[in-house]
Amino acid sequence: MNSRLQALLLVLAVWAVVYLPALGSLAVKGEEGRRILPAIRMLEKGDYVVPQVGSNPYFRKPPLVNWLVAASFKIFGTRNEWTARLPSAVAVLAVAFAFVTVARASLGPRGSLVAALIWLTNIGMIEKGRLIEIEGLYVSLSGLAIIFWLSFWNQNKSAWLIWVPTSIFLGLGMLAKGPTHLLFFYGIVLAVLWQTKNWRLLFHPAHLVALAIMLGIFSAWAVPFARAMTMQQTIHNWSIQFSGRLKGTEFHFLSWVLNIPRALIYFLPWLILLPFVRFSKFQDDKQRQLARALAWGMAVPFLVVNLVPGAVARYSMPYLVTASWLLAMSYAGGGLQMPDKIPLMNERALARVITAFVVLGLVIGGIGYPVTALALRNRQRVTVAAAALNAALPPDETVYVVDPRYVPVLFYLKTPLEYVSTIEKLPADTHYFLVRARDEKEAATTQKWAPRKARPIARATDYTKREMILFEVGP
Repeated sequence: MNSRLQALLLVLAVWAVVYLPALGSLAVKGEEGRRILPAIRMLEKGDYVVPQVGSNPYFRKPPLVNWLVAASFKIFGTRNEWTARLPSAVAVLAVAFAFVTVARASLGPRGSLVAALIWLTNIGMIEKGRLIEIEGLYVSLSGLAIIFWLSFWNQNKSAWLIWVPTSIFLGLGMLAKGPTHLLFFYGIVLAVLWQTKNWRLLFHPAHLVALAIMLGIFSAWAVPFARAMTMQQTIHNWSIQFSGRLKGTEFHFLSWVLNIPRALIYFLPWLILLPFVRFSKFQDDKQRQLARALAWGMAVPFLVVNLVPGAVARYSMPYLVTASWLLAMSYAGGGLQMPDKIPLMNERALARVITAFVVLGLVIGGIGYPVTALALRNRQRVTVAAAALNAALPPDETVYVVDPRYVPVLFYLKTPLEYVSTIEKLPADTHYFLVRARDEKEAATTQKWAPRKARPIARATDYTKREMILFEVGP
């Protein structure tokens, strides 16, 4: 497509078919509750600095994803799975748009469109872009940084244009997950500068300014957060997160061995074409150098991250952006060549393969997810558990939740929630409260409301296998 507008419209249509159908039909799962529940607390309490899960501060991740979920709830005026997950899907779309606009001058009209389609239809992004987990946002921000840097470098723009816009996405990436994405970004940067022998760009003042901008964006939240929680407490919790990954505190050998295969699966079905990239087939020497740099800059961080004892495959997902660029550049530049044993695989046949892979992505998103949602409608344990609790509660009655930690079922309760850390801190006018199974005995025997007593009226267990017991305080 020669027209930029036509490319944008096609990308928008593919994105809408793959990412929007049944976006809100499946109940929250995995880590989604840890992104949604803090967002709800932010809107209720007006504290956007310290994320909270229940009554406890949440130290493990920065709050950008929580802010975006809260903003989505505020903009649409409703809190449900669709509005919670939309920020991830929009972040994926932003990268696709960047490919067909910012990268167009570098990849050409055909290459930039193919890169966007590869990005939208790989298994990893289809999965994560339809969930409000950190990866959809974090990988997209990493991708925007890589696309802007590579595009402006390839176009011989000024060092200020190469570094400064990129720093904004790197800073936002730190607010999404921390510094992990810098390994993938600088893997590409160092590989490109190594291949082109242009090390001066790394030491240009624009790079120092970019680092200051990136750290400034992160510090705008981190400093108030550290003050609110005390510096010692903050450093202790963050250091545990970092050292735990390196030491492999939760190390599982089988899971670790499978990291690389699982990470490669994320790039299916496009992974099938990567082995057929031939650097020698690029006619332009600069493109040949760039292709080699992308391969090295992608492979080294990919291996390093996946071989860390405490890592999991999804940590390496930023490689999907580089792989999309490399494959699209190879296709557009003649660097994608099949072996002689497949003589029919000419350029027209390659175009058909690419079309087939895009159609597969459309089928997975546009048909697969709606069918799955319909099939699992009555088997989603979190909604079943919430229904049991909602049935036992009168409308508009405040429910106090005792030290819930991470319990996704709370998202589905229709009554107002208040959080306390212990049963002793429940107020005197409590009518209903929820406790975890470990606190059931204390809740049933406490004399806090004597002569009134608390009695269990409902039980619910969701997919986390954490049982919650609803108590009523009455005569």
